[in-house]
Amino acid sequence: MFKQHPKGLFVAFFSNMGERFGFYTMMAILVLFLQAKYGLSEEDAGTTYSWFYFGIYALALVGGILADASRRYKTVILAGIIIMFSGYIVMAIPGNPLAITIAGLSIIALGNGLFKGNLQAVVGQLYDDPKYSKVRDSAFMIFYMGINIGAFFAPFVATGMRNWFLKTQGFLHDGSLPAMCHAFQKGTLQDVSKFQELADKVSGTQVTDLATFAQHYIDAFAKGYNYAFGIAAGAMVLSMLVYIIFNKHLPTVEKIKSEENAGKPKATTNITSFLLGGGLMVTTSVIFYFLLRNTVKDAAALGAAVGLFIGFIAIMLQISTKAERPRVSSLILVFFVVIFFWMSFHQNGLTLTFFARDYTVKEVGPFTNIFFNLESILAFIGAVAGLVLVFRKNTTQRLIGGAMFLVLGGLTYYFITKNNASNPIAPEVFQSFNPLFIVALTFPVMGVFAWLNKKEMEPSAPKKIGIGMIIAAIGFLVILIASIGLVSPHELQYVQDGVTKYNPVPDSSRVVPYWLISSYLILTIAELFLSPMGLSFVSKVAPPRFQGLMQGGWLLATAVGNKFLFIGSKFWGNLDLWQLWAIFITCCLLSALFIFSIMKRLENATK
Repeated sequence: MFKQHPKGLFVAFFSNMGERFGFYTMMAILVLFLQAKYGLSEEDAGTTYSWFYFGIYALALVGGILADASRRYKTVILAGIIIMFSGYIVMAIPGNPLAITIAGLSIIALGNGLFKGNLQAVVGQLYDDPKYSKVRDSAFMIFYMGINIGAFFAPFVATGMRNWFLKTQGFLHDGSLPAMCHAFQKGTLQDVSKFQELADKVSGTQVTDLATFAQHYIDAFAKGYNYAFGIAAGAMVLSMLVYIIFNKHLPTVEKIKSEENAGKPKATTNITSFLLGGGLMVTTSVIFYFLLRNTVKDAAALGAAVGLFIGFIAIMLQISTKAERPRVSSLILVFFVVIFFWMSFHQNGLTLTFFARDYTVKEVGPFTNIFFNLESILAFIGAVAGLVLVFRKNTTQRLIGGAMFLVLGGLTYYFITKNNASNPIAPEVFQSFNPLFIVALTFPVMGVFAWLNKKEMEPSAPKKIGIGMIIAAIGFLVILIASIGLVSPHELQYVQDGVTKYNPVPDSSRVVPYWLISSYLILTIAELFLSPMGLSFVSKVAPPRFQGLMQGGWLLATAVGNKFLFIGSKFWGNLDLWQLWAIFITCCLLSALFIFSIMKRLENATK
């Protein structure tokens, strides 16, 4: 896999695994943790979630500015790893009030901002060498696959830790219970008999004091998540060790020579960069301050995010030279498309997670259950990999593949026979399917692109981005079809004597998990067409003195898209489910139409 690539790709590949483990731990459990621990509504949890994801990507712009100004990319990356580790430690402490939890999320966002964009910039710098420039796109595909290996394990580990701690407290897991516990405590639970039934089931005995049970179950549920954050902190330590020991294989970039800055005085550029960086840090601090006080309304918050992005565009166009401006403007146009892709795609950690919890069956049959347990899904993956090797031309590989298929296939069959007729599943595990599909599909997609390249038919990077938007729309169409006829969240709540009464989703409105898995599969294909190709496009088109800054711009656009995530949680309790998914289908199709309308301009920028 690394044969045609520099050793530095190996370092970046494994350094990023730990960070992605923590990221996908957050994606799998953050909104569920916020609701279980603090009793937040979907809308309030979605607001905090969107701010966290905005911070992660927006602060990458600050990291890009620091790295570009100092040219010490590797030092800034290391600082990011250390800061992220400290943030996960804060999140791992049980019993924190909401303000401290948000402070921990802010620390993680800052560390990620220093780390993420600059590591991507360094990977791009590896392929500025003419010796490796031809394999730049495949390098980012491999790098992207490495991101998702760590991500695959995170939901299983987080779920396992939460379930283990619940078991130590004498409880089983039921994802619908925390909301019912909070509603019972507030006196807004409509059907207490259903609550009693579930409380008895997870306790294994008849519960006589529902009030005590509600508090104990909430505490145990939340602490299990805290300990999952602690495992994410441990993964950051592994990333840090890999990076410190092997970062000598990553390039050290020298200061840009003065002649490369022709057309713009160096002092002016440095002052502008300083003001931009200071302004961004002050703005971000103010945003998080108001978030802690819970005084920012959605419209004002979104305005601040969009204003930050517009300010970035204005300054980039101002400080770029005449020769640099066509490249910078082309990247900015792509950034607009990125906003709407990530607004839609990252619903997987928000509204799609709500759908997994509330509208997907709680129990599955023996075969389906192999995809919701780590040991059985690994056996299944190994059996499929062995079957693929059987069809290779190399005799040794065919023999190894045959052995893998027989042994691991047999083990998979054993797991199926061992499973019960009905097996409980956890909604968090759905977050493992996206990274699993990334790892499984990266090489097939690369193979298709390579075949098309030989035929001189491979789409350009901008064209792949446009195709990815269309594929994303299809992914949401699948979940829209699954949602037709289901009772919507707003139909389950009503106001009585000025109090909103809560009702859980009835079992009759729960669908089989394959709907959601299929949606994730299609969205993953869309991601492979867009995200790694976008990173490659930015590294190829960005002017040399703005490499970190333009990677930061890509992530800032992603941040604005993530701030739009609250649209999903806001409309979750106000629209029918199919109407909610139609919003994202429309956004993806309009974005695809836009990018194809400017295709020639984008393709010219890469020449």
